[in-house]
Amino acid sequence: MAQTDCCGGSSESVVTTVDVAAARELISPAGGHRYLDVRTEEELTRLGHLVEVDGSLNVPYMFITPQAGSRVKNAQFVEQVASLFTKDEQVVVVRPLILIVVVGCQSGKRSELACIDLQAAGFKNVKNMGGGYLAWLDHGFPVYHINHSPPAQGTA
Repeated sequence: MAQTDCCGGSSESVVTTVDVAAARELISPAGGHRYLDVRTEEELTRLGHLVEVDGSLNVPYMFITPQAGSRVKNAQFVEQVASLFTKDEQVVVVRPLILIVVVGCQSGKRSELACIDLQAAGFKNVKNMGGGYLAWLDHGFPVYHINHSPPAQGTA
């Protein structure tokens, strides 16, 4: 597990990044972590999910705007993530929310930004999956599609 300080020094901006092999273990049934995919619904439909659809959560960190085809940050991201977890999954100790979650995206950049936002909002034990979906494919790990077809091995 590596720690990266992506924002210039504050200890609050340090994101714990795990490689895809460690992430796969963490999000396995025995690992105890939930998987939060921050890609868009279009990306998930086109490319597939890293875990079975029922075992993952999806809150896009950014949306593609139809006007310019550029990305804009989801202003409700933190609130949407918080709404997905039951009170049993949120251990509230005064302010911090403890969520045991691995966050992933296409390449690891958006998920790192998402982790920073979640940590700034008081979430603890949030890990970034380094390399994202692309690294997952490079390792030959299975991809699941919405139609619940058997997983593809290493291709999307």
